[in-house]
Amino acid sequence: MRSRLGSRHSKQQPWLKGLSLRLGIAVVVLVICVISLFFSFGFTNSSYSVENIDVDKLWRTADSGGWRSSSAPRSDWPPPPAESNGYLRVRCNGGLNQQRSAICNAVVAARIMNATLVLPELDTNSFWRDESGFPGIYDVEHFIKTLRYDIHIVKSIPEVSSKGKTKKLKAHQIRPPRDAPLSWYTTFALEKMKQHGAIYLTPFSHRLAEEIDEPELQRLRCRVNYHALRFKPYIIEISREIVNRLRSQGHFMSIHLRFEMDMLAFAGCIDIFTPAEQKILIKYRKENFADKKLVYRERRLIGKCPLTPEEVGLILRSMGFDNSTPIYLASGELFGGDRFMKPFRALFPHLENHSTVGPEKLEENARGLAGSAVDYMVCLLSDVFIPTYDGPSNFANNLMGHRLYYGFRTTITPDRKALAPIFMDREEGKGDGFEERVRKVMFSSGKFGGPHKRVRPESVYTNSWPECFCQVNAKNKKDKCPPNNVVELLESRLHSEELDESDENRTANDSSAGLAEDSLI
Repeated sequence: MRSRLGSRHSKQQPWLKGLSLRLGIAVVVLVICVISLFFSFGFTNSSYSVENIDVDKLWRTADSGGWRSSSAPRSDWPPPPAESNGYLRVRCNGGLNQQRSAICNAVVAARIMNATLVLPELDTNSFWRDESGFPGIYDVEHFIKTLRYDIHIVKSIPEVSSKGKTKKLKAHQIRPPRDAPLSWYTTFALEKMKQHGAIYLTPFSHRLAEEIDEPELQRLRCRVNYHALRFKPYIIEISREIVNRLRSQGHFMSIHLRFEMDMLAFAGCIDIFTPAEQKILIKYRKENFADKKLVYRERRLIGKCPLTPEEVGLILRSMGFDNSTPIYLASGELFGGDRFMKPFRALFPHLENHSTVGPEKLEENARGLAGSAVDYMVCLLSDVFIPTYDGPSNFANNLMGHRLYYGFRTTITPDRKALAPIFMDREEGKGDGFEERVRKVMFSSGKFGGPHKRVRPESVYTNSWPECFCQVNAKNKKDKCPPNNVVELLESRLHSEELDESDENRTANDSSAGLAEDSLI
């Protein structure tokens, strides 16, 4: 019986194997069909959603996801000790926003070294040829008052008496390493400070690592950047005047056109210019940047070339913005003259800048720090902001971070790498479906200024989420918003510690007086 059953079973195996093979093939075919249908549906649905995007929604702020900005301390944050380890001087080089980041870093450095910060110096001569400095651009008293719970600040380095003469304390000059870690400040720099009484860090652009694993220090950067650094009242007044004029026509957008000689030379994007203009760019590059062979087409395809004004206009039209939209242009002198602006102006005729819409009182300093500060404020307050080059542009990067912090205001960041082949096809006469292709690129992310994880090359100045944001109904304890009375708590602690130190000084004085009396007996 067993042998017959075994024999019968062995005879059925080939048939079963064939059936299994056929079933397997059928399943694979079915899976392929399902996947094909899925992608087909997904593509159709994506195309449909892009076609039906309501561009008017971009005038509103992005979805917050329950987050709000908050840079107040969330853990134990003692006030600065009454006695510091010495004085810290810094010279902030570069443009307005590079200097702004440097000021934030200087405050963090002063905090971790327990140093008294001397009001930062702005290197205005090399870039702006503008002597206004920190007091001419920022509200000094507000700066000092806002940071009183964090560090001690003085307006100038104090005088000291030596051999019967009074003179200013001489600070020991140090050139800090680029992107130095916190440990460099708490060891080498601090040792020099204790040795000399004061140190002078110069230059001070990008001299502290941006990514530091200390959330409270990142929040301190935000307190400096978005609260303590307030422009002078006249700059705020001029900016609001311009914003009110632009908004009288409805919503307005601001665009940072980084189509300037220094950026074009840096990027190596010169082929679109005349031979004479190319010579100027090549000369500038040789004088200011490292020698490197750059091929225009290759640079463009990897997204390293700034968008031209015309390309910006074509993007806006493809996205569905009306050509009556008021646009504020923040930029320096555009390279190549008006021939690059004419196509943009033909697409969007309502183009303004602080010279055309701003009051006359700005003109005397339009090229200096004040002009850049006004551009910054108008772009911050605009309904939509578009940076055309967010690579090494401190202006664009800082604004994106500030607008995120300022209530998730809409920022549209073109993906130059994805857009490059589309524009190149158009230039070669292959423009079919141009606007649809541009729309798909521009609407693919769907973020437009909402909270999102920081990824390279973003820095904490471009995106301070999550350290400088919180949730009222947070699932994670570290994301919970601090109490509403956090300022009162900090003030109370500062006051109590001042009283404690006053009592200690009084006790010390009493003890000294007692010892003196004993010595007289």
